Amino acid sequence: MNPPASAAGGQEAGKPEGATFGVDAPMVPLVLGGTALLLVIIGIVLMITNGLVAGLVAVIFGLFFGLCVFSYLYTTLYGKFVWWSDLLDDAGLRGNEYAVDLGCGRGAVLVSLAKRLTRGRVSGIDLWRSRDQSGNDIEATKHNARACCVEDRVELNTGNITTLPYDDGQFDLVVSSLAIHNLKAREDRRQAITEAVRVLEPGGKIIIADISYVEDYADWLTEAGMESVTLQDLGVRGWWGGPWMPTSAVTATRPGRSSARA
Repeated sequence: MNPPASAAGGQEAGKPEGATFGVDAPMVPLVLGGTALLLVIIGIVLMITNGLVAGLVAVIFGLFFGLCVFSYLYTTLYGKFVWWSDLLDDAGLRGNEYAVDLGCGRGAVLVSLAKRLTRGRVSGIDLWRSRDQSGNDIEATKHNARACCVEDRVELNTGNITTLPYDDGQFDLVVSSLAIHNLKAREDRRQAITEAVRVLEPGGKIIIADISYVEDYADWLTEAGMESVTLQDLGVRGWWGGPWMPTSAVTATRPGRSSARA
């Protein structure tokens, strides 16, 4: 018998070796970093030209923005791997589930899931937009799956998470990481949640981590009849620049008995 997923999953904290997953919303740290550098330069110039107080204020603000960059990069390059490892450990996976990652990007969660599902499979779907994640491309995701030796358990699709190309009740687990908030229209976000519930089999679980609209997700899951709907803050590792932009996770279970998979 395979060891429980929680036992194996504890070893997955941190970024998987041999793969590169890019930076989420790469323009954000670039803008923050550029602002930090500009303020420091202005501050130094002001101090040289006898504007000591104004110069110090500019430098202090520049250092503040520099700390925001550090926080952002820490979360996107390390922190998210830690809290996703914890979330997947808590899911109590058996290892034979069929899972789907909505907005999988370059595969950070996809690969972590595939490593746990030694007798299962993971499907990933994305529109592969580089503004959402640097270097976001289906070939990059395939490379990461190969690098982590899980390509035989991974399948990838191009598509919109509001119209999933999957059957009703096809999956034991639905996950989504920092993707649904990218849908600008409220009805599109609600439709993504509706689709997530539709493709989930009775007894299956949903885990969504996001920076916005998480209260809406929880409400819509409850309205869809999901049980054990919980909302939790993921702490300092989920700060995208600072505590004003935290990450939260919504988890829920679909009522009914899960079918046994061979």
